[in-house]
Amino acid sequence: MYDFEYHRAASLDDAAGKLKSADDGTLVAGGMTLIPTLKLRLASPSDLIDISGLAELSGIKAEGDAVVVGAATIHAAVAASSDVRAKIPALADLAELIGDAQVRNRGTLGGSIANNDPTADYPAALLALGATIRTDHREIAADDYFEGLFETALDAGEIITQVAFPVPEKASYQKFPNPASRYALVGVFVAKGPSGVRVAVTGAGLDGVFRVTEMETALAENFSPDAIKDVSVSADGLNADIHAGADYRAHLIGVLARRAVADCT
Repeated sequence: MYDFEYHRAASLDDAAGKLKSADDGTLVAGGMTLIPTLKLRLASPSDLIDISGLAELSGIKAEGDAVVVGAATIHAAVAASSDVRAKIPALADLAELIGDAQVRNRGTLGGSIANNDPTADYPAALLALGATIRTDHREIAADDYFEGLFETALDAGEIITQVAFPVPEKASYQKFPNPASRYALVGVFVAKGPSGVRVAVTGAGLDGVFRVTEMETALAENFSPDAIKDVSVSADGLNADIHAGADYRAHLIGVLARRAVADCT
């Protein structure tokens, strides 16, 4: 790794100030994405600002018709939360499927969505549930947040503080994991809630997470696996690598979407 200055933020304002004053500062919480990136010399920040200990960025609470999760909340806490289990069990199931026990006890929600990683799990939940990303400056709808491969709507120096997940009528997340990394070769999150039926796919798109509107339309008329059995997703624009080809990922989207719908009913 390259040399950098390490800072442990005392508060959100302190983190924002240190980030602003750094030549090329980067936030770190769990470090599950950042540390490997540093080791591979794909990033060389001048300063690392540690926000993992900030209580104001951690925790889970029910807030009206939503569950609000702090950005520095670890995956294991989401998986074990009684509020999440009671109101959005599919979100708890998703968190329980992330990586291994070590990753779940270090990785955070904010870190997972700060980059539009094409294989991350949480982006599918945000998009399918119509979540709102709260930062130290504003609120961003999930539909407006993910902008392309490793690209988001976050401005330079903007810090994610919370994510508000609307409580759906029903939801399910189905994942086909890479057996080694546990990243999603394909993950499909189906939700029926205040904003209608939404189907979000992670792990497959070259540009990251995306919605399958044809499935959403079919399920809005008939919420059953049969309603989407003939809906196919084009392999164009899907990822192809040593683990799975684009055609295989396209097939998996249909299979996992039907499983998710069946799990909801």
